[in-house]
Amino acid sequence: MSKVSIIALAFILAASTQAQAISRYNSTQLTCDAVRERVLNERAVILRYPSTRVRGMTLYDRYVTRNAECAQHEYAERAYVPTRDTDRCPVLNCQDYDPRPGRFGKPNIRF
Repeated sequence: MSKVSIIALAFILAASTQAQAISRYNSTQLTCDAVRERVLNERAVILRYPSTRVRGMTLYDRYVTRNAECAQHEYAERAYVPTRDTDRCPVLNCQDYDPRPGRFGKPNIRF
């Protein structure tokens, strides 16, 4: 196969793959179980909710099921979001990973 054929094939394959859109949800409109189910089913979602410190400000972040959903320099850390039925629904979001001397590997926190 010639170089031109390989490049053309790569272009066709790249163009034919579907873009992976990430779902967005307002966490305060869902129960904690519904939020966790959506994160588990979709592996990563964006959750938004009102700030408790600044009136009128909406906060949002990307929440994931495990380290593999984070960038190379990040790991999945425990976080909490408000939901319709609780102020502290446990989820995971990606945080920068800064290895300490004598510590090997990223923490593995279970969803």
